[in-house]
Amino acid sequence: MIRYDALDALPVRSALPALTDALEGEGAAVLVAPPGTGKTTLVPLVLAGLVGDGPARRVVVAEPRRIAARAAARRMAWLLGERPGESVGFTVRGERAVGRHTRVEVVTTGVLLQRLQRDQELAGVDVVVLDECHERHLDADTVAAFLWDVRQALRPELRLVAASATTDAEGWSRLLGGAPVVEAAGVAHPVEVVWAPPARPLRPPHGMRVDPALPAHVASVVRRALAERDGDVLCFLPGVGEIARVAGLLGDLGGVEVLQVHGRAPAAVQDAVLSAGERRRVVLATSVAESSLTVPGVRVVVDSGLAREPRVDHARGLSGLTTVRASRAAGRQRAGRAGREAPGVVYRCWTEAEDGRLPAFPAPEIKVADLTSFALQAACWGDPDASGLALLDPPPGGAMAAARSALTAVGAVDCAGRATETGARLARLGVHPRLGRALLDTGGDGAPVVALLSEEVPREYGDDLAGALRRARAGGDAYGARWAAEVRRLRAVAAGSAQPARDGAVRVGPDTGDDRLAGLVAALAFPERVARLDGGSYLMASGTRVELAEGSGLRGAPWIVVAVADRPAGKGHARVRLGAAVDEDVARAAAGALLGARDEVRWAGGDVVARHVERLGAIELAVRPLKDAGAALVRAALLDGLREEGLGLLRWSPEALGLRQRLAFLRAHLGEPWPDVSDDALHARVDEWLEPELGRARRRADLARIDAGQALARLLPWASGDAARLEELAPERITVPSGSRVRIDYRDPERPVLAVKLQELFGLRETPAVAGVPLLVHLLSPAGRPAAVTADLASFWADGYRAVRAELRGRYPKHPWPEDPATAEPTRHTNARLRR
Repeated sequence: MIRYDALDALPVRSALPALTDALEGEGAAVLVAPPGTGKTTLVPLVLAGLVGDGPARRVVVAEPRRIAARAAARRMAWLLGERPGESVGFTVRGERAVGRHTRVEVVTTGVLLQRLQRDQELAGVDVVVLDECHERHLDADTVAAFLWDVRQALRPELRLVAASATTDAEGWSRLLGGAPVVEAAGVAHPVEVVWAPPARPLRPPHGMRVDPALPAHVASVVRRALAERDGDVLCFLPGVGEIARVAGLLGDLGGVEVLQVHGRAPAAVQDAVLSAGERRRVVLATSVAESSLTVPGVRVVVDSGLAREPRVDHARGLSGLTTVRASRAAGRQRAGRAGREAPGVVYRCWTEAEDGRLPAFPAPEIKVADLTSFALQAACWGDPDASGLALLDPPPGGAMAAARSALTAVGAVDCAGRATETGARLARLGVHPRLGRALLDTGGDGAPVVALLSEEVPREYGDDLAGALRRARAGGDAYGARWAAEVRRLRAVAAGSAQPARDGAVRVGPDTGDDRLAGLVAALAFPERVARLDGGSYLMASGTRVELAEGSGLRGAPWIVVAVADRPAGKGHARVRLGAAVDEDVARAAAGALLGARDEVRWAGGDVVARHVERLGAIELAVRPLKDAGAALVRAALLDGLREEGLGLLRWSPEALGLRQRLAFLRAHLGEPWPDVSDDALHARVDEWLEPELGRARRRADLARIDAGQALARLLPWASGDAARLEELAPERITVPSGSRVRIDYRDPERPVLAVKLQELFGLRETPAVAGVPLLVHLLSPAGRPAAVTADLASFWADGYRAVRAELRGRYPKHPWPEDPATAEPTRHTNARLRR
């Protein structure tokens, strides 16, 4: 019996006429409806003709999460007075409840993606509703783009609805060809905000880690909320580990039931959360409870302010979930849970000042996540670079390049990026292409390990993949039951996708032990993450170093493969969160494409090092000295040494240094054809000035024997004839009035220096110059110590000399100190010498 009383109470009913008109006219619409209005339950029933007088249609509703898909189907079936599988059914990975008379089917976006790849026309489907599209999950964005393609090219009669509580309505409207935006008014109950920050600031989240003080603070706020307010409490936490810790800290609340809801929770727990309880409840949940679900009885929300989102570290070749501050939009969604049925309150575990600094919206997955699966879906769709897909945000070029590289490595795409036959099989497996490739390579026997790696493994299972496999096989918890179902599914799809294994792939059998099976499958999926013990850490084939946690069961293993890792705050190395021990032969076989041997000649430790090296990516497997290294390799290593340590490796006599300085002076003041002799310029023209000496050198000592001045002379402008004017334009020495030949210091190319005893310049009225540039004259005492500096000798004789004379004549009485130096005779001698 249809529950019309419940249906009539749903506020979205007022928007249904506009929605049906939009679909009849444009074929697509954007529905914006606040939480609790019935957009997820009433709208599909009306569009299918199960409620009201509309025509009978087949409607597919796509939800971003399994828990939401199951809950939506159960709620709609309840409204019709039926059980799931009759008029309303659902399909999620590993579970299906659909019958012959099903008119509304709720699926996850991942299931819909696979369905579209098998049947692009979606035969028999009249309407698709994309629910909670504001969350910007990658699968949801991809499904929307594919559906728009289907509607444009194959089935213009297919109706599309993008539905959300809070979304970029105009953006989705543009994406769907200018589809009308239909807004439904909700019955908004007021929600009071209580700011409940911790007593001391918490450390920011990093990777999967949060400040250990956070669970204790959240637990204390939950207890406060129970004491201050009535009704059930819904508490948002970033992940399963934090939920478990808060539940442990809450302990026995004296008649208050504590429930834990997340993607891995048993179906019975999920169902219990979505049903009214007899006792007061505290529901500890991840972001799965932000939308699509109404948790009855909730009047209080406690928000930790954290969430988990996918991220990829291209530099280290690692990807996974990371803890982030939840956006303001997520905060509004969470707070709205408290006001669905009556006025409520939200306790926010941060300060009001911090709230204004939070991001406005969550980051779209396409901007931050691993795009390997997306790139495979796009390639199988016929658009390898996704340039023709209707997407709100284009995929980043670097992430797409990394994804194509990974797909090429597993044979999923060809050199042009088009999907291969293997790629089409991998797309149908419903797991990451890397895991799918490992599944196919093991003929389905690797299904138990692939199932483990398909979703987050419980933290209490430890970091040893083989140990986690044994824990899952033993069962006894919700994860183990779901794992067993996924193993069965994977074995079935693998049997239907049988193909010859890749060259070098290692086969397994039913009798393969857990330890070898775990290592083999992980190595096949992540060949660049095989790692060898190197000192106190492991070096992966990719070049990234990883460390094991204290007490890890993998400690001491010579070789491991890293399935999951993150980078702790303040650490230079990544940390293994899930891995397996492997034998070297497995590592070599799985990562065979990275295996190679070559001669390596490089500058290291201050000299040329020549070796023959066998490598597995960045891992050195065997090394022996190389006696007859190729001349080109040696020359390249020597050049690296010159760049690294500088041209000082050559023999620079005073004459060579002087020549370089004189050339730098001429370059600065006259320009061409005088050569640039800076380090960068000399490195760029090394072929012109340092050959053939460099070609004969084999080691550092040979460089030290090269006369840099003789080599540098090759850069003089001989062809133009200007080289002959070097001594004229930039002489090494200049004759002063006393007859002495005094060296010019060209170390400062802007103003060379002439350092000479003052008496030797008597009678010289003009400042000496070279190439038209006046010298900076350092006038010295008879003892050779600086007495004065001038760039204008005539001015010094007129003004500065008198003070210098007064100071020096008493100190050096034997030397001449005439009153008029401009007319005096220059000399290098004392008065006594002069009289003789």
